Amino acid sequence: MHVAINAAFWNQPNTGSGQYTRQLVYHLNRMVSDLTITLVYPQVAGQPKPEAVPPSVKVKLVPVRPGNLGKVWFEQRLFPQACRAVGATVAHVPYWGGPLQSPVPLVVTVHDLTTMLVPEYRRPFLTRLYNALVSASARGATRLITDSEASKQDIIEYLHIPADKIERIYLAAGSEFSPQDSGLLEMAILRKYKLPDFYVLYLGGYELHKNVTTLLLAWTYVGQALGEDYPLILAGKKPTQSNEIYPDYDSYIQQLGIGDYVRWIGYVDEEDKPVLYRNAETFVFPSRREGFGLGVLEALASGTPVVTTTASSLPEVLGDAGFAVEPDDARGLAGAIISTVIQDNLRAELKQKATQQAAVFSWEKTAAETLLVYDAAVGDR
Repeated sequence: MHVAINAAFWNQPNTGSGQYTRQLVYHLNRMVSDLTITLVYPQVAGQPKPEAVPPSVKVKLVPVRPGNLGKVWFEQRLFPQACRAVGATVAHVPYWGGPLQSPVPLVVTVHDLTTMLVPEYRRPFLTRLYNALVSASARGATRLITDSEASKQDIIEYLHIPADKIERIYLAAGSEFSPQDSGLLEMAILRKYKLPDFYVLYLGGYELHKNVTTLLLAWTYVGQALGEDYPLILAGKKPTQSNEIYPDYDSYIQQLGIGDYVRWIGYVDEEDKPVLYRNAETFVFPSRREGFGLGVLEALASGTPVVTTTASSLPEVLGDAGFAVEPDDARGLAGAIISTVIQDNLRAELKQKATQQAAVFSWEKTAAETLLVYDAAVGDR
């Protein structure tokens, strides 16, 4: 079998689609000796070529124009042409951006329908147009993959695609996420971000659906209970402007009077994330909508107590290894955070359950199940 993979996100390993593409390719390449993999990469002039590609994985560079029009042209015309040119037997688009027509059986991974289902995200005309395009392409794909049962139900309900055409395949955390302390390197990374001895961690995006405003509201209770010794660390790229997608966090923090208890540290290098997770007292992830919730799983794999919400896929990832509260329940969120910090017996129990739950997921399992979807797609055609 020869699979051609749309590698548009390959050089963006800090994104969910980039991580997924890389881990899938690495594990398929290691596990399946008779599988040929070709990365079809949209090459913008002056931009780097694909990095960290295994020697046995082939790369086809496809020149494209920068910007959204170049992206859509690559997805709809250039990627299918490249699949034919390299002699692929199956094509895989590892994000919601498949072509309307494919010369070979087509597998598309639809991680979630957030841009369709959150009203603030679908208001721009071009977003609605793109959603319509990729929705039609998903209906025409040979097979779909999605990250959770929650996302599968969304696809069935909103894209009107039959359940037997959709395979739920969970993601996984990398082996670098573990409770194992890295010694002196650990201390250097903690100093790099000027982290205190004790902290509660949020690491993720700041779009509206991430629900960080409810976390900040919860901190009006947590801050009073725990004081400045247990600050909330906000990690991840801070929005440079506020609008209907990115709330004005600084103003909200000031309005709530919690500035003494909250600290921004900004962008975190990918290789530093395991240290931040495993040294946190608690990881909190208040999202209203996820396709999977990789941050929750990475924290669990690091042996860190987790507080998240009951929204979409998050209970599937968490299992019984942490607290899940309603997304609008700031008081409940605060109570769960405080409990994980001050109750030593509870912390010990959650840390043990965390690694056990994380072990349920593996990239080897993800790759093996994806290979079965490729086989089924070829058989369907």
